[in-house]
Amino acid sequence: MHWIDPESLPAVAGTLDRFVLNPHGEVDGFVMSCGTEDVLVHVPPHMETELVRHVRAGETVTVRGVRPRGAALLAAVAVIAQDGHWIDDHGPGKDRKHPKVEHRTMTAEGTIRLALFGPKGELRGALLADGTSVRIGPKEAEHIKKLLAPGSRLIVRGDGLETKHGRVIHAREAGPTRDELAPVKAPKKDKPKPVAEAHAA
Repeated sequence: MHWIDPESLPAVAGTLDRFVLNPHGEVDGFVMSCGTEDVLVHVPPHMETELVRHVRAGETVTVRGVRPRGAALLAAVAVIAQDGHWIDDHGPGKDRKHPKVEHRTMTAEGTIRLALFGPKGELRGALLADGTSVRIGPKEAEHIKKLLAPGSRLIVRGDGLETKHGRVIHAREAGPTRDELAPVKAPKKDKPKPVAEAHAA
C-alpha cells in the first residue's frame, strides 16, 4: 500500500493514448492526452496486470499522483478506469521478479515525442513518434540529455523486444544520425588524488 492517500491528491483526467514499456517489456506508464497536452504518467510495473486489464487506448483515465520537480511527469499513486475501477499501488509482492524475455539487437530512429522519466523525475530515455520506448540508464541519459529533447531526431541501437503493447529498446548506442552513432556511456569521474600526492603537487 502506498504511503500517500491517493484521495488526498489532485485528479488529472485525459484520454489514454498508448502504454510505455521498461527494458523488460513491462508496462511502466502511459501517455494520456489532456486537451492539446500530452501527459506522461509513470506507473510501477507491478501494477501492469491490473492496469492493462481495466484501461485501453482511447478510453478516459483519471490519475491521482505527484509531480516530481523538474520533470514533465505525473507519478501515479492510483489510476481510475473509465468504468470507475480504482487501480491502487499496493506495492510489489515479495516474490515478484521481472519476466524472462529474449532480447535481440534492434535499431530505431525517428522524432522524439516525449522524454521518459523515472518515478523520481530522473531522465530515463525517450518515446519516439512511432511509439517505440527508448530506455537508457539515468546517468547515461543525463549525459546525453540534449539528444533526448522532444522534437529532436534520434537513432539508437541496442537490445530490444516487441510486445503486444509496443516495442522497447535498451539503447547501447545513440546519435542524431546513423553517421553519428556513439556508445551511450556516462563520463568517468576523476578519482581524488591521495592526500600525500595532492600536497606534493
